[in-house]
Amino acid sequence: MLSTKEIIDEISLLPVEERAIIVDSLLRTLNPIEQGIEKEWIKVAEKRLNDIKSGKIKTINGETVFKKVLQRYNK
Repeated sequence: MLSTKEIIDEISLLPVEERAIIVDSLLRTLNPIEQGIEKEWIKVAEKRLNDIKSGKIKTINGETVFKKVLQRYNK
């Protein structure tokens, strides 16, 4: 059996998408998903995506968001 360090070393060589899947899977073992809540979050995410696609909601560039946050907390 591989040690924890060996597992982490091996995982770190994987593409980011595969590492994200592993992280998600591990987090689910720590915090099991309640199906009712999961379904509600999916509805919220789909509504937000539809609002963005339809132009109902305007998105803000991530760089702009972080710049504003830094400005706010670097006073």
